[in-house]
Amino acid sequence: MKLSAIILVTAASLALFGGPAMAEDLPITEVPEVSIAGDTSAMGWYLRGDLGYTPWTGDEAPAYRFDDTVGGEFDSARFSRPISGSAGIGYQFTDIWRADLTGDFFKSDFTGTARTDLPCAASAPTGTGCASGVQADLRAYGVMTNGYADLATIAGFTPYVGAGIGITNVRWGNVHSQPECVDGGSTCSGATFSRQDFNGENSWRFTYALMAGLSYEINDHIKIDFGYRFSDVAGGSMFAGSSGISGRDDGLTRHEIRIGLRIAGW
Repeated sequence: MKLSAIILVTAASLALFGGPAMAEDLPITEVPEVSIAGDTSAMGWYLRGDLGYTPWTGDEAPAYRFDDTVGGEFDSARFSRPISGSAGIGYQFTDIWRADLTGDFFKSDFTGTARTDLPCAASAPTGTGCASGVQADLRAYGVMTNGYADLATIAGFTPYVGAGIGITNVRWGNVHSQPECVDGGSTCSGATFSRQDFNGENSWRFTYALMAGLSYEINDHIKIDFGYRFSDVAGGSMFAGSSGISGRDDGLTRHEIRIGLRIAGW
């Protein structure tokens, strides 16, 4: 028998008799389940709740006016970075598309300095000025309509993107103003520079948000959600007083890290 024929017969024998045994000896590697479409079990109503933290805010610079001629932007304007919360109800329309309606809440503290070129007192040398340290707090209550696209699910993890629009009621608390001389050498005097407290304003403002995140399916009814949200609340009145004294914020921009639960059951 020729060498080529011997090789051919040997290969055929291995294929017929050795193949199954070799296959049994090979380890079986499990591949994570990948689901892109077709899962209708998740459709229906769900409840959600989220907690957020705001490590970054925008470069907001609220403005003020002492009268019709003196005014400007607050120096060293700073908003605190508080914890926020939201709760709502939603509906999963398909394995990809869902939407929800949420109520949102956050609070923040504001500090800033309002400076003028007016002298601290009538006897003060030219070039000195007065600065008012301003402190205030605000609370915000919002209603948002949000839509999401759930992308491919891999081993229980589902990345998503979303967007929302709504309105936010921004309520400024009392605004406290404490004047001080810029050079620290004298005290400010005159009605314009006396210590004053102003009643804060409140107003409804347009708000939009953009979201991205990752959810994990704990079981058929509960998902844990890790996400990022950028939101922008329009500007509005901050405080108002007599003799043309007023303040206005130019909006509230927030970058939030959020964690939450989605509970489906009906």
